[in-house]
Parts: sequence; C-alpha cells; structure tokens
Amino acid sequence: MLVVDDQALFREGLITLLSTRPECQVVGEAANGLEALERAAALAPQVVLMDLRMPVMNGVEATARLRAAHPQVRVLVLTTFEEDADVYGALRAGAVGYLLKDVSAATLVEAIRSAARNETVLQPSVAAKVVAEFARLSEVAAPALLAEPPSEALSERERQVLRLLAVGASNREIAAALHLSEGTVKNHVTNVLGKLGVRDRTQAALQARALGLL
Repeated sequence: MLVVDDQALFREGLITLLSTRPECQVVGEAANGLEALERAAALAPQVVLMDLRMPVMNGVEATARLRAAHPQVRVLVLTTFEEDADVYGALRAGAVGYLLKDVSAATLVEAIRSAARNETVLQPSVAAKVVAEFARLSEVAAPALLAEPPSEALSERERQVLRLLAVGASNREIAAALHLSEGTVKNHVTNVLGKLGVRDRTQAALQARALGLL
C-alpha cells in the first residue's frame, strides 16, 4: 500500500498505525499527487490511500492519471472533505472508495482490504450523496439507457444482487445479505453487467433505477 497525504504528521501516524496490522503492508509514502505517481510507478502498490487537497497535484488528478497508467491499482480516498465536487470528482477519476478521516482504525483496515478486492467502499454520508446523484442522473439518462432493453432477462437472484450493488454494497456485503459466497456474488455481478450491457457498477446502478428496481 502507498500512503499519500500532504500532512506529514498525519501521514506518519497513519503509516505507524497500519504497520501494526499484519494484513496491511505499507510499501511507500508520498506528500502530493505527483510524488504518488512516481512512487506508484516504482513500487507497484496494490492499493493507494489517497488524500484529495494537496499541493503540486491534487488527489483527483492523481487518481485519474494513476488509474490510466496502472489500471490494476485500486485507489481509496481518505480525506477531511465530502463536498459534492470532491466526491464525484474522485469517483469519476476511478477511486473505488471514499472515506473521511474520522473513521475508526478497524473500518479503515477493512476498507483497505475491500479496496484490494476491487469492492466499492463508501462512507455512509458519501453513499447517500451518490444515491441522490444516481436518482438525478437517471431522470436524464434513463431514456438513453433503455433505448434498447437488456438482451437477456435478469434472473430474480441477479435482480437482488443489482438492487444491493446499486446502493453501494460491496461483494462481501451482498454475500452476507443474500447468504451467498463472495465468489458466487462476483459471478452474479459479472453476469448482471454483461446482460445490461454496461461497463461498471455505476452504470449498472443507473440501469437499476431506470428499470424501477430501486
């Protein structure tokens, strides 16, 4: 994991905390987005813990560039701010999660593990913003999205998975809710995306609203 934050004291404290957890291996640190790109290229971390408001290059731009250059790297935002522009900018740039710095250590560690599995991790207050934005966008996007119906009908189980996916549930959370294994959920998610003809979970969520599943 690569820890990126311009506040040295916070960054060092975070590294010290994470270093005590056997499931978290910190391979490097950076004080701004440009340094993050350089360190990621050299160290190939699985997860980057990214602050947003930093000098030289902010976290949103760094996330977009990092995902373009290294699509296998998962970016988890950890910031003080949850303004709409920060949230939507980070998620559009390719971050798989968005947490605020007041989270507990246990929540942060679990979020890092989820991010490594490419599962979406959102602070509850952030998730509420995202769902509200989906609702707004669906009013505009639904006609275009549903110009052609899905080539294959979703099974009832796939509809259940889609409903949970659309409100930001991770594969683990879906598995727990539906009493399935994470591997089975992953297969269902893949099938859902394929049947809906969409590329990612965000587009699938828009389709879910357009289909009246939420």
